[in-house]
Amino acid sequence: MSTEMNETADIKAIHEVVATVERTQRARDVDGFLELFHPEALWTTGHGRVLIGLDAIAEFTRAVLPGAVFEGPVTYEPVHVQFLRPDVAAVKVRQVYRAPDGGSEGAPLYVMTKDEDGRWLLHASQNTEVKDH
Repeated sequence: MSTEMNETADIKAIHEVVATVERTQRARDVDGFLELFHPEALWTTGHGRVLIGLDAIAEFTRAVLPGAVFEGPVTYEPVHVQFLRPDVAAVKVRQVYRAPDGGSEGAPLYVMTKDEDGRWLLHASQNTEVKDH
């Protein structure tokens, strides 16, 4: 398989991970969300809380996600994928919370790694709120 074909398949798989983030957030599916993470992942929440390792991410997610209140649908759209190596990608995401009052927007950055089985996982992530100035 050519490098170009591999990259196309990888981009499709990365987009699917982002779609699964959206789906699991909307459904408040804790286990489905946690399956997306590398065991040694680093996650910084939209409010700046740093979570190191899957255990810390799981503890936070189990406490927060089931009771999360969304005033409308949330969407996640990958807007840029940059391969740092064939098995490491930086993924810029547009996250939009749509609410009756207009909602809000986030700009997460996901660093994803490809495991031995070819599965793309969230390895380091920074979720940043976009503020109008």
